[in-house]
Amino acid sequence: MALINYQLARFEASYGTVEQLPEPTTPEVAVAGRSNVGKSSLLNKVFGRKNLVKVSATPGKTANINFFEVDGIRFVDLPGYGYAKVSMKERERWANLISGYFDQERSFNVELSLVDIRHEAQKLDLEMVGFLKEQGLPFLVVLTKADKLSRNKQDQQAALLSRQLGVPRDRMIVTSSETGQGIDELKSRIAEACL
Repeated sequence: MALINYQLARFEASYGTVEQLPEPTTPEVAVAGRSNVGKSSLLNKVFGRKNLVKVSATPGKTANINFFEVDGIRFVDLPGYGYAKVSMKERERWANLISGYFDQERSFNVELSLVDIRHEAQKLDLEMVGFLKEQGLPFLVVLTKADKLSRNKQDQQAALLSRQLGVPRDRMIVTSSETGQGIDELKSRIAEACL
């Protein structure tokens, strides 16, 4: 199977309104998750770069839709949702951006729904996965921050989240952007979806 050359990863552009989004011309991988789920760190690990995606100590930093181009594939970093320390108006703008993206005619090769493995499924996780199922979009649940748990606890949490989210275990990948756990598997699943 052909592989994606992540050495070619580059930031393309950031968009604050749905109207600004570029025409879909390539396969797309959308990345969604709660504000503090580790989206930026995971993308940097996948891209093999330290700071291509801005990582912040403050959750909710991704306020726009950021596009990254990697070897002819677009990675679409959606705003993190559920962060309380921004105004209601700003949260509405993020929600409109996310739903506006999904309302468009795009390639939607695979959506990565990031969920923190350390916790039970949150309301927003359930809503996002429910939405992806409803729309019939191809998706994977990417469990983040696995390095914080023992392997045994990882297995227990993955089984629990599989039940809570109603997603078969083979559509979930346990990852850590600290140790690199699960990153190769994630890359090969992305390649299967896009190439």
